[in-house]
Amino acid sequence: MIANILTIAGSDSGGGAGIQADLKAISATGAYGLSVITALTAQNTVGVDAIYPIAIDFLKAQMETVSRDIRIDAVKVGMLGTPEVTLAVAAFLKTLDCPIVVDPVMVAKSGDRLLHADAVAAMREQLLPHATVITPNLPEAADLLGQPEAVSESEMIAQARALMAFGIGACVLKGGHLMTQDSPDLLMTESGELWFPGLRIDTVNTHGTGCTVSSALASYLGQGLSIPTAFEKAKGYIQGAIAASDQLSVGHGHGPVHHFWDLWERR
Repeated sequence: MIANILTIAGSDSGGGAGIQADLKAISATGAYGLSVITALTAQNTVGVDAIYPIAIDFLKAQMETVSRDIRIDAVKVGMLGTPEVTLAVAAFLKTLDCPIVVDPVMVAKSGDRLLHADAVAAMREQLLPHATVITPNLPEAADLLGQPEAVSESEMIAQARALMAFGIGACVLKGGHLMTQDSPDLLMTESGELWFPGLRIDTVNTHGTGCTVSSALASYLGQGLSIPTAFEKAKGYIQGAIAASDQLSVGHGHGPVHHFWDLWERR
């Protein structure tokens, strides 16, 4: 049976991140994508021009309507934006019994802030305890913890352990921002730590990488894979999508990754 994966996130009019990237990644990794939109954005590969939050009542209506009719096998949570949206989504997650992947989207690749500073506490205290896995990058982890950004693998371990104290099931701390030749990711669980090495790919087309890998992870978890196996497959998928991104010609800034790299190569 094909898994149904719900993404709760903002819309990216440029198509490279947010709901658009999530649905592409879920489809490319073999599942069926459902969506609840938290905000509309006017953005492209260069920056975010405007953000229009969805009314709370309509946000709740989306979540309730989808879940009333359709079996949900896993959830990915992305851009939330405000404390009100964060609390509404947290309340909805309490009603579910499936893997939940939270990608704490805070800042766009262009540097534009996507999560209000006053929403960080709501995320830490109300939403993260419902997460099966969270997938922050190093700036996001530092923001959540109120600490300087990790600059080494030992600091990544310490921050991943600190994030686990919020009551989450597991933490994938992505090391792409390390100033190293490789790009290691750390999976921290109650059982210990597991490193996933990765080559650093020379390209500017990295828009939507966080959205994409977290959606792929949710997709694989919804298909019944364990957290380590699901992330290993998700990391392989995103590395291929980044490596093939220069085949695309989208915008003049940080372009998107190639979500369908493997499928299109086999046409």
